[in-house]
Amino acid sequence: MAEPTKTHTEAHGGAHERGPFPPFQKEHFASQLIWFAIFFVVLYLLVSRIAVPRVGGILETRRSRIAGDLAEAERLREESEAALAAYEKALAEARARAQAIGAETHAKLAAESEQRRKTLEHELNAHLAEAEKTVAATKTAAMANVHGIATEAAAAIVERLIGTAPSPQAVAAAVDASVKR
Repeated sequence: MAEPTKTHTEAHGGAHERGPFPPFQKEHFASQLIWFAIFFVVLYLLVSRIAVPRVGGILETRRSRIAGDLAEAERLREESEAALAAYEKALAEARARAQAIGAETHAKLAAESEQRRKTLEHELNAHLAEAEKTVAATKTAAMANVHGIATEAAAAIVERLIGTAPSPQAVAAAVDASVKR
């Protein structure tokens, strides 16, 4: 019969033969160390010349931006504190002006009220004086009438009591004498 065909692994030179992993073989150590050193130096140079300066620049930019933002925030805080102090000062001045205006208005109204009271009091005193004059005139007129009425009443009483009419002079004298007591 025919010879059996070789397997895939045998056709390729026995790549899968049993043996240690090539990096772990003693004969490859020296070349691996040299290539490791070369790549390490190249990687170190790339990182130190390109990556580190870029990262350092980014960090420095960030640091300066943060410092600038903090300085701006401090400036804005100081401005807001100054604005608040100015607002409080303006508010205190406005309150003081309002109190002064209130006091001035109160004093003005009190003076007007006092003036009005004095005017009314003067008018009332004038009306009272007129009323007193009227009352005095009425009283004088009434007293004059009372004297006449008293004289007439006394004459009528005496006439009824004694039956004859007394003389008007005698009745007037008697009434005057009784009023003077």
